[in-house]
Amino acid sequence: MVYRIYSEKKPRLSSHAASLCADIRSSLGIPSLEKIRVLHRYDAEGLSGELFASACRTVFSEPQLDYTYDTLPDGADRVFAVEYLPGQFDQRADSAAQCIQIMTQGERPVIRSATVYLIYGSITDGEFDAVKKYMINPVEAREASLDVPDTLAAVHGEGADVVCAEGFITMPDSDAQAFIDKYSLAMDTNDVLFCRDYFAGEGRNPTMTEIRMIDTYWSDHCRHTTFLTTLDRVSFDDSRVQKAYGEYLAARESIGRTKPVNLMDVATVAVRVLKKQGRLPRLDESEEINACTVKFTAKTENGDEAWLLLFKNETHNHPTEIEPFGGAATCIGGAIRDPLSGRAYVYSAMRVTGGADPRRSVEETIPGKLPQRKLVTTAADGYSSYGNQIGLATGQVREIYHDGYAAKRMEIGAVIAATPEDNVRRERPIPGDAVILVGGRTGRDG
Repeated sequence: MVYRIYSEKKPRLSSHAASLCADIRSSLGIPSLEKIRVLHRYDAEGLSGELFASACRTVFSEPQLDYTYDTLPDGADRVFAVEYLPGQFDQRADSAAQCIQIMTQGERPVIRSATVYLIYGSITDGEFDAVKKYMINPVEAREASLDVPDTLAAVHGEGADVVCAEGFITMPDSDAQAFIDKYSLAMDTNDVLFCRDYFAGEGRNPTMTEIRMIDTYWSDHCRHTTFLTTLDRVSFDDSRVQKAYGEYLAARESIGRTKPVNLMDVATVAVRVLKKQGRLPRLDESEEINACTVKFTAKTENGDEAWLLLFKNETHNHPTEIEPFGGAATCIGGAIRDPLSGRAYVYSAMRVTGGADPRRSVEETIPGKLPQRKLVTTAADGYSSYGNQIGLATGQVREIYHDGYAAKRMEIGAVIAATPEDNVRRERPIPGDAVILVGGRTGRDG
């Protein structure tokens, strides 16, 4: 049986709903919008009625802060619900399921969550559609049914046949773009033709799983295709930039670097030069490349100690562009991850972002992209959410507004960490070692 409960912040604590209403009223130009109420909906299966009633008071709500309802309150002029796409990680539902499992010390129940919006005011159908479009990012979420389902059991296609890309290895060059369009791939035509020739050499058509895996790993996020694009023709409007580029080319030549010229090389060549000149004697190098690590002597209550100082920055430009909350959250998360995996404690962070003017009207949004205001504010929420959960202080936040960031946002998170050198133990894996996978659940988006 599926049980359902709605939870809503008490009026004096519903600041999120009030700010959301003000944002939509001003951003979409809907003066007739009077009020929005935000309810969190939980569906639960695999637990008794008594346990569900207990969870309503201890997991799904906080009685001192929230009201709960068995059914939706009446009186709203418009109602819609939003849920994550299948396979997208729902932290709210997962956390609730974990809490209930801790209560019972038994099997984890199945929990699904959604956010329900109650709209008050005489808005038109067109305005209602505009509100839903503003609220629902199709990359991560969809409009949810208001009905209670018969079961929450997910069907993942167990036993289904593996789908092959039939005729792929004999596909003519002219059909490559149609193949990309059919499956909404991020590859370009040259990527598709490269894959075609590779699998032709193997004498078989690839599965669509293989195609989508390659498409993911060749994306701008995973492969840094923007940073690694070869710069074969460069021109300048600023003589200072031209001079700096000339110094870069001279630096490459000084170390005999022959790999392609690209933005990634521009960003990293200086360190290669300094290393060759012997000017980085305290650089800590090992087979583990977790973060830039420097040896230093720390003055402690026990005297001078050998410590390691770690720096790490993470760019999440494209992920934040398409999914602002998760992209910015895992931007700082990725920066934290590497020194943390190097056994270091992360002390402080810095955030540098670039966006177009968030005051720009929604009508000026580039087709297929999110409004700048939505992107800027939601990314800030995502960054702070992850940092606050870790307990990391961000001492420097710099938001740059420029029209050049309308096409592609900039999202950079950087951290500094340190650890006593004696705390770091490095070993090489050997055949026969056990591998233990530790961590929480995530969705296919992770």
